[in-house]
Amino acid sequence: MLDIVIEARKASLAPGMDVRRILPFRLRRMVGPFIFMDHAGPVDVAPAQTHAMDVLPHPHIGLSTVSYLFGGQVTHRDSLGVEQIIRPGEVNWMTAGSGIAHSERFEDPAALAGGTLEMIQTWVALPEKDEEAAPAFTNYKPEELPVFTDTGVWMRLIAGNAYGLGNEVKTHSPLFYLHVILEPNARFSLPDKHTERGIYVAKGTIEVAGRTYTTGQMLVFNKNAEPTIVARTAATLMLLGGEPLGERFIWWNFVSSRKERIEQAKADWKAGRILLPPTDNQEFVPLPEDRSKPAGGPAPQALS
Repeated sequence: MLDIVIEARKASLAPGMDVRRILPFRLRRMVGPFIFMDHAGPVDVAPAQTHAMDVLPHPHIGLSTVSYLFGGQVTHRDSLGVEQIIRPGEVNWMTAGSGIAHSERFEDPAALAGGTLEMIQTWVALPEKDEEAAPAFTNYKPEELPVFTDTGVWMRLIAGNAYGLGNEVKTHSPLFYLHVILEPNARFSLPDKHTERGIYVAKGTIEVAGRTYTTGQMLVFNKNAEPTIVARTAATLMLLGGEPLGERFIWWNFVSSRKERIEQAKADWKAGRILLPPTDNQEFVPLPEDRSKPAGGPAPQALS
């Protein structure tokens, strides 16, 4: 029934910006097409530290990044010329495909005051046929995302299909991604039409098959499992999964089904062939020193 429990690991991105890193995990690199997951915040920093938290322009290939905020705001800029303030409840889906660079900056000190900034960032690997797709970015407002409620249960479909819900968020492979809020003692089941399924406990405590799980844990279930999830406290969950895509290599911010493509991406970034955002091109993250093979490599650049 329960395949594995993943304990989030602490990663420090900047002064005051520590994240819980859930995926990739050495014993479970992906859940469906999801190959990366970070939980940042709640963050509370002094105004003088705001700039130090900025994520400078950096590249991606072979994936889509998905930014979803519980609170605060972040300014996204990319090499397509998109400039988007990301706010809570929106879906910000950036497809890197053949290559894109973007930055994430914290330009409103008020959005960081009082520990309001909190966000989930995931990477979704692309099918082989779409790994070299043209880069794209789309912002979807909360009103475009269906919400379902039941006794003690509130959920918003971020992307894909689940529980009979669907939306217009463009995906490249079968998947589901939901934000779920439970009141104490609420009960519900996982979507049953996806091969790989996971629950990340962002807040609170849940019970499954008589065992309790708490903040910072991801539960990954076998295909035929039909678990009942019971909220032992008020809880916030992220549900995700879908159909597996096959082996993927990940090195820094690059994901591909081919090692040689990652080597090409390294050379492209180092040579300046992946363009910087036109309105944020005065600084960037240099290519890390390569001390390992593409299957491992430096820690991914987050936020995304």
